[in-house]
Amino acid sequence: MNKRGWLRWCPDEVVSSVAEIDPAKLKQQGIQAVLLDLDNTLVPWQRLDVPDGVRQWIEAMKGAGLRLCLVSNTRRRRRLEILAKELGVAYVPKAFKPRRYGLRQALERLKATPQQAVMIGDQIFTDVWGGNRMGMRTILVMPMARHEFLGTKVSRLLERILLWAYRRSGALKQTAGTERTI
Repeated sequence: MNKRGWLRWCPDEVVSSVAEIDPAKLKQQGIQAVLLDLDNTLVPWQRLDVPDGVRQWIEAMKGAGLRLCLVSNTRRRRRLEILAKELGVAYVPKAFKPRRYGLRQALERLKATPQQAVMIGDQIFTDVWGGNRMGMRTILVMPMARHEFLGTKVSRLLERILLWAYRRSGALKQTAGTERTI
């Protein structure tokens, strides 16, 4: 179901890191495909070093039979290719989230419908909004590092305000460990 009005930016869930997302729970919810943002979701911004906890989580997701695809707005295609190969997952470069184009490409690659997919990322105005526009389940993770693109830093203020308003209104339940702001 597509969210409308001010809820278009509201994630279904907020977690501190991807490691908190249980593959078995996703499977129980009918999820078969996992679309993943890259920067500050799986690796610090513009970095190539994947934390061990993220590697283990990726392997657990694959072990549960979930299909994964990196969906990134990065202009550094080579870096995206290297990380996708290293993690053994598909990828879509220059996704232009929140536009639907890159998300549709990822769904086609994973042979899944929006109802069978979840979009996981650290930004409300790209990852969450894009996933919500497609009718996917969306999970917002807290950014891994404070170092990021200048434009993203500006949008973080609006994200903090929205998250506060969603929690206050009851549209978003507080998840343990996500009290720290974006």
